[in-house]
Amino acid sequence: MMKKQGNLLAFTPLVIFLALFLGSGIVTGDFYKLPILVAALIAAVVALAMNPKEKLETKVEQFARGAGDSNIIIMVFIFILAGAFSQVANDMGAVDSTVNLALTALPQSLVIVGLFIISAFISISMGTSTGTIGALVAIGVGISQATDFSVTFVMGAIIGGSMFGDNLSVISDTTIAAVRTQQTEMADKFKANFLIVLPAALVTITILIFASIGNASPVDTESFNWVKILPYIGVLVAAVLGVNVLAVLTSGILLAAIIGFIDGSFESLTAIASSVGDGALSMASLVMLTLIIGGIVATIRENGGLDFLLNTMTKKVKSKRGGQFSIAGLIATTNLSTANNTISILTVGPLAKQISDEYGIDSRRSASILDIFACTVQGLIPYGAQMLIAAEAAGVSPVQIFPYTFYPMLIGVMGIIAIATGFPKLKPKQA
Repeated sequence: MMKKQGNLLAFTPLVIFLALFLGSGIVTGDFYKLPILVAALIAAVVALAMNPKEKLETKVEQFARGAGDSNIIIMVFIFILAGAFSQVANDMGAVDSTVNLALTALPQSLVIVGLFIISAFISISMGTSTGTIGALVAIGVGISQATDFSVTFVMGAIIGGSMFGDNLSVISDTTIAAVRTQQTEMADKFKANFLIVLPAALVTITILIFASIGNASPVDTESFNWVKILPYIGVLVAAVLGVNVLAVLTSGILLAAIIGFIDGSFESLTAIASSVGDGALSMASLVMLTLIIGGIVATIRENGGLDFLLNTMTKKVKSKRGGQFSIAGLIATTNLSTANNTISILTVGPLAKQISDEYGIDSRRSASILDIFACTVQGLIPYGAQMLIAAEAAGVSPVQIFPYTFYPMLIGVMGIIAIATGFPKLKPKQA
């Protein structure tokens, strides 16, 4: 079966989007000069203008199908519920109490480390990085305001911890996709993957400790109310029990609303409804951006962009190590193009399996490589859901958070080292 050659020019909308968004910020020194949503809209117009032989109605339908992809719509629901949960929890005092508990229970130099570990624990339990970030960003902003830690530093820690769980959780979409496409066992993939990323987590914790010591100064802690902390405890418990992320966030909203109504933080049901509505509406621009990016990605795929990637990245593979690097390159570049690690793994997975079979690469290893490099890129790209939801809550540009996303950077480095050195040595699986 002949491979489709694909078309490099299919990436023109994505190139224009990045050039406008990043370029304007670099040139002017202000990443708010051109709103990211405007850059995305211009890229969408370019996407629809391409392939002039095709009817505009057909191209619009393709764009709409991409925007309406089930993965995109689920992500939109998560954003809306995360915004509502953050707002209701903040309005009833849950954020203040949780922040004061953290500052009271931990030395200030360990608060950000604690936030990283909590993010990792919730995400590995819940199986989603976006849900974890949505649940914790309000606490992160509160800690930043109560201390001298920059909000970008705090958001970087939350994103890092969230990507730890996204990469390893047995109920994560990315992990399930990697395991299924490589035809291996979840437990086997977890063990191989964990050995590669553990050093990255330990180095991240060390960096956070030293960075915190250098910037921390004493702060006065205020009292906290255990009852008001229950919404976050509820989210954590539900995540550990493996409850669906949409149900977790919905339950968090209800619990926060009930507690706030009983203790008088909300004077009426109308006040609760207003809080929920304000939180949901705060995610409006993020929802629009996600839908537009989904449509652009569909257009790139339809015009042969992903075919070009798959064909180009596998041309010169000649060895087992080369095969592993080609899988890493494929998943990283595809994730750059799609801004969705699950879709990227599902796209590249079958080809990665072919490469693994041809060059004798252990399926546990190929599954780990797919997941690690997908999560590396997903945690770093400024137009990815993780970075966008954190930036939206913090009121900063995603590019400002980028330098502090230590963990996604480090798992990429560890992935490269693992491929180059053959670490870890895996015992052959018995038939």
